[in-house]
Amino acid sequence: MTHFHWSPGIGDPTVAGWLTVILYLVTSVSCWMLARELGPAGLDRRAWRSISVLFLFLGINKQLDLQTALTEAGRYLAHYQGWYEQRQVVQLAFIALIAVISLICIITLLVWVRDAPVSTWLALMGTTLVIGYVLIRAASFHHVDRLIGRTVLGFRWNWILEMGGIGLVLLASQWRQIHAGD
Repeated sequence: MTHFHWSPGIGDPTVAGWLTVILYLVTSVSCWMLARELGPAGLDRRAWRSISVLFLFLGINKQLDLQTALTEAGRYLAHYQGWYEQRQVVQLAFIALIAVISLICIITLLVWVRDAPVSTWLALMGTTLVIGYVLIRAASFHHVDRLIGRTVLGFRWNWILEMGGIGLVLLASQWRQIHAGD
């Protein structure tokens, strides 16, 4: 029987880890400020406010490494219930499910905000990319870990995916702030 090995601490003490946390927090503040500018009610405002709260949580999660706690809990459960040796099938199913749910979410959100500005659409796509990345990363599938650990032009894929999604949301919020009065 395996034991639960997670303990709270700094999840990613690297420069890239801290940069990611800063991006999450700056994006959270940017989205919150935009939501405040958009007025007292409306679907667009709720979308930006929700993204702001989510990114605040994800920034905290990034350094507390809460997804590793989720992974460890899954590993512990797999050992306890006797299906640890078959975990790769469960991990693949989880990743496929997350991919399908993310696609459905993108389509649903785009229909939901079909009359919203393009910047809101981009923010929702970036948010879905980040959520999908975080959930797939939490599945801790070794082939995925190896893939996202590879580099392209000196940048690791995990940086490109996570910071790229966050950056898309930040860019969209800034773009929307510039055109909020239009």
